[in-house]
Amino acid sequence: MWVADMDFKTPDFIIDAVKERAEHPVYGYTFRPDSYYQSIIDWVKRRNNWNIDKEWIGFCPGIVPAVNMAVMAFSNPGDKIIVQPPVYFPFFNAVELNGRRLVYNQLQLKNGRYGFDLEDLKKKTVDPAVKMLILSNPHNPGGSVWSKTELEELATICIENNVLIISDEIHGDLVYKPNKYIPLSSIYNEIAQHTVSFIAPSKTFNIAGMSSASSIISNKVLRQRYNEIIEQLHIGMGNMFGIVALEAAYKNGDNWLNQLLEYLQENVKLTQEFIESHIPEIKMIKPEGTYLVWLDFSKLGLNNKELDDLLIKKAKVGLNSGYTFGPGGDGFMRINIACPKPILEKALKQIKEVVKQLK
Repeated sequence: MWVADMDFKTPDFIIDAVKERAEHPVYGYTFRPDSYYQSIIDWVKRRNNWNIDKEWIGFCPGIVPAVNMAVMAFSNPGDKIIVQPPVYFPFFNAVELNGRRLVYNQLQLKNGRYGFDLEDLKKKTVDPAVKMLILSNPHNPGGSVWSKTELEELATICIENNVLIISDEIHGDLVYKPNKYIPLSSIYNEIAQHTVSFIAPSKTFNIAGMSSASSIISNKVLRQRYNEIIEQLHIGMGNMFGIVALEAAYKNGDNWLNQLLEYLQENVKLTQEFIESHIPEIKMIKPEGTYLVWLDFSKLGLNNKELDDLLIKKAKVGLNSGYTFGPGGDGFMRINIACPKPILEKALKQIKEVVKQLK
């Protein structure tokens, strides 16, 4: 229940496209055709009303590598980079393993929802050593789908202090009504000029193993610097089958995704109702997006190791330990609800039993 991909079969239209390509007798070097780029342009326009140009689109072999390459491209060793914990933990490594310094702008949990601490952000962005902020939009693990107002307020502070925003938008397709994902760069041009965005079909269509994601950078100077890193590392060719899978997903995925979101929303409801009825000691942060649910176990009074042991050794359920998501994560766990309902129910029942025994 921990790894962030789904326990659902990859859709047939992607499998069929990959099989068709596999029938071609040559698996050599290839290029991304115009139809590949057009599928991305059409998808973000259709789903998010975001107008992008072909030249803005770049390749990356996944969003974690892309964030690392952005750190390499747009900062220098010793520079400071802001992250907003509790947040997707590879962000921390992208900063520290590249010789940059982490600065925390911790999110605030109010009335069951995470929000930005803008006053703290203002104080930290005035430091000239701060060059970048890494944003999770929508937020992983808290499930907040940032509103236009929230994004504008954050972007305004960053622009005023010349802080570049790296926006991980991998969960943008996975948003529950009435919430609406807003690509940061789509708000207005000045924000776009200070933003490097990353999207991918990997979470949405369960094709993370295809290692194909996209950068969207309208600022020509930033785009050139990012592409130089791609060339330097010689990874721009990409995965032949990933090209086919991405195009098939974005061309044919609307109906499948709509059905998926309905199923996931039912799983969110199931989880919330089960916890409220049977495990009231646990508090669930109801997600506005993503298929990842953030659970507060702090009322059990266990330290992080005791909580890990309780779930893994006694409940036999593997979740993501909250402390790995940075400050604000102690006492929390992240559960992946993108699975058939019987599996989810089984996990919740096993958690219920060990909590009952603990009492």
